Amino acid sequence: MNEWIGELRDLSAAGEPAVLVTVAGIRGSAPREIGAKMIVTDRETIGTIGGGQLEYQSTRIAVGMLGEKTLALRSFPLGASLGQCCGGVVEILFEPIDGGMPAWLRDLAALHGQREPAVLVTRISRSAPLKYVVTADGVYGIGEEDADAAMTGKARDALDAGAAAQRCVQEFFEPVVMPDLDIAVFGAGHVGSAVVAALSRLEANIRWVDGRRGIFRKLPANVRAVETADPALEVAAMAPGSYYLVMTHSHALDFDICERVLRRGDARYCGLIGSVSKRRRFVKRYRQQGMPDARIRTLTCPIGVDGITGKKPAEIAVSVAAEILRLRERAATEIAYPDNVHPIGG
Repeated sequence: MNEWIGELRDLSAAGEPAVLVTVAGIRGSAPREIGAKMIVTDRETIGTIGGGQLEYQSTRIAVGMLGEKTLALRSFPLGASLGQCCGGVVEILFEPIDGGMPAWLRDLAALHGQREPAVLVTRISRSAPLKYVVTADGVYGIGEEDADAAMTGKARDALDAGAAAQRCVQEFFEPVVMPDLDIAVFGAGHVGSAVVAALSRLEANIRWVDGRRGIFRKLPANVRAVETADPALEVAAMAPGSYYLVMTHSHALDFDICERVLRRGDARYCGLIGSVSKRRRFVKRYRQQGMPDARIRTLTCPIGVDGITGKKPAEIAVSVAAEILRLRERAATEIAYPDNVHPIGG
């Protein structure tokens, strides 16, 4: 996720030295993907690049670089010498951030706050380092005349293609875009709060809706709270292909929200908390209203993955998060292989 942007911005604004640690290359198997980050200060480590000895050794190196000015790229074989058995090789980029907020970070934070897709461009060079931000129609964090035209073009190609973070020798491109997992959670009771706490740790945009005044407290960065007298109207605010979780304090309100979701006809998931008998009652009423069975069948109730029967809020939250992740993986597979033809071993 992109929380590191706000964390690093806050540290820089406070004048606290830090080292940005990034997975910049992978050969073979590794615990995290290219672009995974953590921030190291003299007090704490924020984020993770995969744990184990790789993270431990990287943290030690980063602490030793606090206050320095020059970046470094180190290679770590994940074998017996490092006490890890992944078998691959991971290259880690260490970038000290000291002496105020870099222009690229200031501009990236502003663009991200405006939900503007961008690519963070880095030339990994001790003698001629370069770091700036590219959008579809602008260059930030550096004068446009100082940017590398070829790298800027490659960054825009990556943005157009929706590519993941990638590196070619000294050139490193990291798309910074809002996640495409849109989730609406209706209800801020004990279960809704536990569900949002679990889902907010995913790369997701979460809209949390409730009609009760003053019910929302501190929110994660990727959660938007909506306090409204008519929560059901918020269904219309969601993007096509969204996931909906309905768990309010009122069965009548649950019914209204689910009806609006089903009539939209474009939800990836409409999950209603409750029992099989609750679903039967809702289904009967929807049929009486003339709703097509094809729409009604998309209502999921009870919610959560099979085999987890616990009723505690935290147990429900884990089960529901797993169900959404499983559905998302399935949808991604169907998009990648529309004819159900998978690669060997898939």
